[in-house]
Amino acid sequence: MSMESKRFTMNVVRTTKQGQQINLGKDSPEYQAIVGTLDMHAEDMKAVGVVTGRSVRVRSEYGEVTFKCVEGKGPEGMIIVPYGPPTCHLMGRHTDGTGMPTSKGWEVEIEAIDEESVETVPSVSDT
Repeated sequence: MSMESKRFTMNVVRTTKQGQQINLGKDSPEYQAIVGTLDMHAEDMKAVGVVTGRSVRVRSEYGEVTFKCVEGKGPEGMIIVPYGPPTCHLMGRHTDGTGMPTSKGWEVEIEAIDEESVETVPSVSDT
């Protein structure tokens, strides 16, 4: 059973740990765990109904992806996610001529989900 979804601002970042793990390759379980985890403020986690280590579904206008959620130190109303293949499914294809889609300030919906409903491959809507 899924919980009520709530809207947040998503900011995508590159982390030091992500850079350290690149030598293992982007297909390594360690790297995939890094880019498959989002940080959320404790109060936002309560509002969504998720506890650290559980999964959330994140939806943007371009697609949806499932992430593991952990308590972070960012401000309320903002989620922080390491840049990687999952975030690319949420950011869309428009680059305004830069070659890189905007990775900051995306409005997304987040809902807690049952572990049984977690998909291993992100679903992408083509809009």
